Amino acid sequence: MPAFSGVDFLDFDSLLNDEELLARKTARRFVEEQVLPIIVKHNREATFPLELVPQLGELGFFGANLKGYGCVEMSNVAYGLVMQELERGDSGLRSFVSVQSALVMYPIYTYGSPEQKDKWLARMQSGKALGCFGLTEPQFGSNPGGMLTRAARRGDCYVLNGEKMWITNGSIADVALVWAKCEEDDRVRGFLIEKGTKGFKTWDVHGKMSLRASVTSGLAMNDCEIPAANVLPGVSGLKGPLSCLNQARYGIGWGAVGAAMACYDTALQYAKTRKQFQNKPIASHQLVQDKLVYMITEISKAQLLALHVGKLKDQNRLDPTHVSMLKMNNVSIAMETARKARDILGANGIVDDYCVMRHMNNLESVYTYEGTHDIHRLVIGERITGIPAYF
Repeated sequence: MPAFSGVDFLDFDSLLNDEELLARKTARRFVEEQVLPIIVKHNREATFPLELVPQLGELGFFGANLKGYGCVEMSNVAYGLVMQELERGDSGLRSFVSVQSALVMYPIYTYGSPEQKDKWLARMQSGKALGCFGLTEPQFGSNPGGMLTRAARRGDCYVLNGEKMWITNGSIADVALVWAKCEEDDRVRGFLIEKGTKGFKTWDVHGKMSLRASVTSGLAMNDCEIPAANVLPGVSGLKGPLSCLNQARYGIGWGAVGAAMACYDTALQYAKTRKQFQNKPIASHQLVQDKLVYMITEISKAQLLALHVGKLKDQNRLDPTHVSMLKMNNVSIAMETARKARDILGANGIVDDYCVMRHMNNLESVYTYEGTHDIHRLVIGERITGIPAYF
């Protein structure tokens, strides 16, 4: 299949500036040359391509929309376009960069002490240090306020006890940002736990059918003692972790467009070359064209939604419910695009010679993590009615 040239029905590119076009071009070339040739192997073997980490750092993809500490200071639109291209390669790759950038670098940058920033941010930007984000627990996902992990102050230290689950990069991270309730005031705070700390254990989740080219782990803290200096001083309460998740959801909203593009382009090229009935390409069939038209229409709308939300973010006018709509809509249409693409490919759609089933499986996880589809609908529902309906 020829190199990917983009999906642009409405002249979307005319809305982008030179910086944004360059960021996308750089990420697109990286995905074409470095990711796509190896991702099937990693997906089959359920391994993450750690050999790509130095290049991700050199290209400036870690913390790309942050300032200082070696970060390239992209606009949020440019950052979103990078996330789009990375997920066009694989959701696991975009997840890796999202966790590093939005869930670990961002909170250290926003809420960390000067010493914490100096210790971690430049190293994380280069990929020389990796991070993970520990919020979800075995019993608590959409309701993180019920978390059971506790932190008790003991002089100049905190002692943590509890367990986290479904943690991307958990076992390969040099530092884990773990959220726990403090016994002294029942407030949630962020704790930086370094790899090798006594009482801190990680393990990997096996048997995944989704996000196979991604490390998914559990974390356990058993009388895990860390210095009080490792607590993020700039925030307490659920505002801390939820603000980080909002950063990550923004990237997911763009990333889903990339997955949808990959599935659409694969289905389109296949439909134009696969011949059935009087030796005509199946793209000449009305029902196939109907599916392709659905895909390109929804992708075009998703692109415009992502761009507008990105511009609002760059103008500091973004509301969290805008991100909920972005994530909810774009992941949903990406899933349906993958399903229709699989249908067009027929039996070929289920083998990994083509990317469609891999993206479809990955999107099942993306649909759930960083706020489930249903929870985002309730977030938007509360915004428009003023009435919460979570309980």
